[in-house]
Amino acid sequence: MMYDTKESIRKRMWELLEREGITGSNSYGRIPDFLGSHMAANLLQNSREWKDTVTVFVSPDTAQLKVRENVLIDGKILIMASPKLLNGYIIIEPSWVKGYEREASTIGGAFKYGNKLETFPLVDMVVDGSVAVDKHGGRLGKGGGYGDMEISNLNFHGAIDISTPIVSTVHEKQVI
Repeated sequence: MMYDTKESIRKRMWELLEREGITGSNSYGRIPDFLGSHMAANLLQNSREWKDTVTVFVSPDTAQLKVRENVLIDGKILIMASPKLLNGYIIIEPSWVKGYEREASTIGGAFKYGNKLETFPLVDMVVDGSVAVDKHGGRLGKGGGYGDMEISNLNFHGAIDISTPIVSTVHEKQVI
C-alpha cells in the first residue's frame, strides 16, 4: 500500500485550492488565505469554546486575520507569533487598540500596537493556520515547522496544556 507524503498532500491541496478558485494564485508554499476565511472566523467566534476564552494565541497567517480582529473586538488578549518567530511573540491588550482592531490584527499593526511578549500568560485557545486538517485533530502546515514550534513553546512555558483547544480555520476542501 502506498501512502501520501506530507509534501504530496500539500502540493495536491495547493493545486486544488487554486484550481477551484478557493484561494489566490500566490498560495503555493503558504498557509492559504481561502475564500470564506471571514465566515470561518465568525463561526469560531460564535462557538462555546470561544466564549470561554480570555487570552487567545493566533498564528500570523493571512487566513487568520479576521480571527485576530475578532479576538480584539471581543475584548480578549491576543498573543501572536512574529513571522518565522524572528521577533518572538507579540501581545496586544484590547484596551490598547480601541477603534483600531482591524489594523492591530495585521502583522504591521501588531508590531505598532503590541508589545514583545516577555512572559507567557495562560492561553485559553490556540488558532493555528493549516494547509490541510483531518477529522482526528491532525494538521499539516506549510512545512517550515513554525506552527509546531509555536505550540511547543506555548506548552514549554506552561501557557497551554492538554485541555487547551487547538483549532484551525480552514475551507471545507482543506479537510482530508
